[in-house]
Amino acid sequence: MPAVPLGEAGRYVAAAYIVFFALVLIYVAIMSIKLSRMERELAELNELADRRVANASASPSPPRAPEETTRPRPDSAPQRPAPQPPASQAPQPAAPTPTPSTTR
Repeated sequence: MPAVPLGEAGRYVAAAYIVFFALVLIYVAIMSIKLSRMERELAELNELADRRVANASASPSPPRAPEETTRPRPDSAPQRPAPQPPASQAPQPAAPTPTPSTTR
């Protein structure tokens, strides 16, 4: 005999489907809001870039030094030197290895 009578189980299954569908609907709504915001921001950035290009071609300015015009790429960030271990943990110099004596 099932723990829940089959007549009542249908209501629980239907409720579970409704809850699942509601969660999927909420997820899709949140994603569409994020997508529309990103599209709006991208359109604004494109307009700013177009204006900058139009202003640059309309009024030529003196060329800038390369340091001012180029930005480092994120993957080419300056490398930090490797941290040095404290003096108490510094590796000891290796002892000289004995060489086999050659006797004839």
